[in-house]
Amino acid sequence: MNENVRIAVDAILANKMRATLTMLGIIIGIASVIALISLGRGVENFIFSEFELLGAKRLSVSSAEPVADTRTRIDPITMDDVENLRNPQIAPSVLETGASYNVVVLIEYMGESMATTARGYTPNLAEMLSWNVQTGRFFTPQENADKEKVALVGLDVVDELFGDENYNPVGAQIRVDDQSFEIIGVMETRGSAFGNDNSAIIVPISVAQTRLANARVGNEIAVDTMYVESISNDLIDQTETEIDQYLYNKHLLNSVDERDYEISNPSTIQDAVRGITGLLTILLGLIASISLFVGGIGIMNIMLVTVTERTREIGLRKAVGATPDRILSQFLIESIILSLFGGIIGIFIGWLVAFIGTALIDGLYLTVDLDAIIVATTVSTGVGVFFGWWPARQAARMNPIDALRYE
Repeated sequence: MNENVRIAVDAILANKMRATLTMLGIIIGIASVIALISLGRGVENFIFSEFELLGAKRLSVSSAEPVADTRTRIDPITMDDVENLRNPQIAPSVLETGASYNVVVLIEYMGESMATTARGYTPNLAEMLSWNVQTGRFFTPQENADKEKVALVGLDVVDELFGDENYNPVGAQIRVDDQSFEIIGVMETRGSAFGNDNSAIIVPISVAQTRLANARVGNEIAVDTMYVESISNDLIDQTETEIDQYLYNKHLLNSVDERDYEISNPSTIQDAVRGITGLLTILLGLIASISLFVGGIGIMNIMLVTVTERTREIGLRKAVGATPDRILSQFLIESIILSLFGGIIGIFIGWLVAFIGTALIDGLYLTVDLDAIIVATTVSTGVGVFFGWWPARQAARMNPIDALRYE
């Protein structure tokens, strides 16, 4: 075996340029597989890091149409529900609750006006939603309790009403449905994934429910959406169960099809996204593997040429006692060495692409995991065996007399 390795290495070194060009297909294939798998996993990690920022352990609850015909009314989610679910006797896995109530309003300032949404928030909701104040401050629980007419605005509102999104409007008085509100803060900008947050204004939820609309339903006050934060990610499903049991009993439902509410669980969304991104990574890897197949054909072609060029050498080795197995292993080892070294170089280039990609793309962290390296090394070796077998077999089956006569 050691002798065959030496012969294979000598043959490769004797034709350096041809060996390099032969390895090129494997290098490109392995580098592509490594880079694209890293990209797929990087995108997956980026998406889940965004989920963490948005609240991976936060559920949202809103009213919904019942499936069953036996229930015709929809009982709203109310402020009492928001308060009751903070009770550890009712929902022990709940850490915090908040709520929002939206009203379409017309806002005006110095002759400028725009129609937008006034979002009534509980005082803790901006923190729960990870939406920070850029300038000024958020309203206090006392201001919410006193129904103070204060507001925070998005950057699009600042640009529309004041003519410059860099303008500081804190302290300005604006009209909201013909009522005077004081601007106490400007919210940070948020991407399109959050809808039209940047063009909204935020007011205390009590103001939205009473001064801008009438949210009273019987003895309770309705909310559009209730947000419930679980103690930990591991308890998110338990939190959903506790919310479901509480509302099921409160709304006097007789079957699950009579549910007049829906609970959005981020873990369900994460599972779906994980399946999609995992499939995407596999598809990217398969696409890149096509170049590996092309590289393998290149190895087979060159090995067939090598066998033809060294026909007399094969005949001579057989004449002095070399067995077909030794001849086969000699050329098979040469093929494997070409593939293996091409794979190693390809792994390095793939890692380099991932490193550069991480540096150039903000927020995207690409890594080359050990399993990807193991798979790439195994595949490159397998390509050498698979595509080198036929030429090696052809060499092993040569008749030594015919080989010695070959010109």
